[in-house]
Amino acid sequence: MIVCPNCNHSNPDGATQCEACYTPLPVMTNCPNCGTAVQEDASFCGQCGYNLNQETSIPTIATPSSSASSPLPATVVGTDEPNTSQSPPDINPVVVEMSSESPVPPDVEEISSPPESPEPASNIDLEKESESPPPPPVPVPASGSSATHLQLEQASLLHVQTNAKIEIPSHLSVVHLGKPGGPIPPDIDVSGFPNSSVVSRVHADIRAEGGIYYIEDVGSSNGTYINHIVLPVGNRHKLRAGDRIALGKEDKVTFIFQLS
Repeated sequence: MIVCPNCNHSNPDGATQCEACYTPLPVMTNCPNCGTAVQEDASFCGQCGYNLNQETSIPTIATPSSSASSPLPATVVGTDEPNTSQSPPDINPVVVEMSSESPVPPDVEEISSPPESPEPASNIDLEKESESPPPPPVPVPASGSSATHLQLEQASLLHVQTNAKIEIPSHLSVVHLGKPGGPIPPDIDVSGFPNSSVVSRVHADIRAEGGIYYIEDVGSSNGTYINHIVLPVGNRHKLRAGDRIALGKEDKVTFIFQLS
């Protein structure tokens, strides 16, 4: 059953509109970790805290460089590596082929290379050719780039009923909304606004994580509504500029989330 956030009427599962007052109903789904019903756009499960937006990382497979996969030619002259063939380690391969046809091996120092044979490349030249080009330098964003500008955006709440603007403290990772007198003092005190009696002393929290803001109801008496849809207790909603936040029922204490 889906309970209407406006009139508390019990609607059948799968309903998208209240049968009694025709209020749009929140779309529910199940947490993949514990199976608890949560709102479809929730970021975290209110029962087990499971991150509903996590993505599976794809492992990166390293590709061997061309220098490791391309062995040096077997006929390179003057290499420092030991020769694994049956020829003596210090004798030129061309000399071995010529000496195999003669009954008496000639002196190695007196045999010169055939004039038509091209001069083999040295090991240093081959290693230079096999080396991969160095990767291009990674550009460093300038101090006035758009990415830096996004990190410096100031979040604020615009009170709809009085048109008063409240800046969200940027040095706090968790900002408490409520009224004085509770176990946790509020960072944003709404007791001075009209109809603040519908707001609990410990009502809701706004969290900043990596430049992204989330709001969650922490067990208020009259609930927290995002764009006229009730936010289940423990569920986090990712705030976007222009979101309408109502603390309590009947839209009496309402704020617009802003980024500037």
